Amino acid sequence: MVKINGNFKSLKTNYLFKNIGKKLAAFQAENPTASIIKMGIGDVTIPLCPPVTAAMAKAATEMGVKETFKGYEDNQGYDFLKSALVKYYQKRNVMLFPDEIFVGDGAKEDIANFLELFSPDNVVLIPDPVYPVYMDSNIMAGRNISLIDGNERNGFLPMPSEGLDADIIFLCSPNNPTGAVYTKEQLQEWVDFAREHKAIILFDAAYEAFISDDTLPHSIYEIEGAYEVAVEFCSLSKTAGFTGTRLGYTVVPERLKADGESLNKMWARRQGTKHNGVAYVIQRGAEAVFTEAGQKSCAETIEYYRGNAAIMAETFKYLNIWFTGGVNSPYIWLKCKKDSWAFFDELLSRAGVVGTPGSGFGKCGEGFFRLTAFNTRENTIEAMERIKRIFNRF
Repeated sequence: MVKINGNFKSLKTNYLFKNIGKKLAAFQAENPTASIIKMGIGDVTIPLCPPVTAAMAKAATEMGVKETFKGYEDNQGYDFLKSALVKYYQKRNVMLFPDEIFVGDGAKEDIANFLELFSPDNVVLIPDPVYPVYMDSNIMAGRNISLIDGNERNGFLPMPSEGLDADIIFLCSPNNPTGAVYTKEQLQEWVDFAREHKAIILFDAAYEAFISDDTLPHSIYEIEGAYEVAVEFCSLSKTAGFTGTRLGYTVVPERLKADGESLNKMWARRQGTKHNGVAYVIQRGAEAVFTEAGQKSCAETIEYYRGNAAIMAETFKYLNIWFTGGVNSPYIWLKCKKDSWAFFDELLSRAGVVGTPGSGFGKCGEGFFRLTAFNTRENTIEAMERIKRIFNRF
């Protein structure tokens, strides 16, 4: 008789955003004329920029010509894209080799898949609240999970402390869902902790492009000693609007070892077996992101979202509601002073605004709520006006 992976029974029945979708669908069925503004799921609304679409169109044409047609590619990514990424990192004095960069179809997939390199009996340290894939992928594997609390007192930036122990450490900065960002000094503490405990940091930098404060690190490799203890996961989903085209990249330094083995070589071997690479057309579009024109266009889009975040932040300051994010991040993480699903229902029914209940990100998310800046300026302003009307000043 076939036996299933019993660890799946420990997962919540539905993924967080599926629950939101079901609630929204039920509300719209009962209120078909209601005007809804969605600020829950972090999907972008501004199209791919012209340099990217032009590069993709050119690449698509090449795929129809015998001399330029591409079949299977190196599953680690084309050299032209990895070279562009090496130069992008060099701007922040981070020196990488092309073979240390692995191109994939998104940070979410690589974060979950990278865990295959580690034994299930490792202790995994995960901040709470947290992006669901960190928790769910470890639950599926039956790993021993230890949580470290993010809260109002530490600004949702938990730090290592005496007595803390871990083999694998998940960090995300700028953080999803809270929008909080670690300083260089804080990340140095985590790197020093990892070196002392012979641990590995899995660092999610998917939102690094939203950092506007030059004193804040965009990459874990800006921190001394990080090459020996950290893997970095990045994505073009929010940086360049690739949510629908899918491209991310994972950095695994050649000097990074675990249990005496090269994680770079192990990941290359894993990808060689289970990953056939990202489409040539998409990689040409990604290469264009890192051209001068692409960087300028993407920066304009990010600045637009930053403007939305600033409008949201000003609203919650006016309402005297505590929050993190809104600067250096596309997220607002606000204190809702009640059950976060009850707040979801209230915001939807009274304001027609959809957000994400904090409890969906962990126990420390209860009493908090996430809103995203990935909407039009008009919708963002309208949503904030609706919120002002129903809550006034606390």
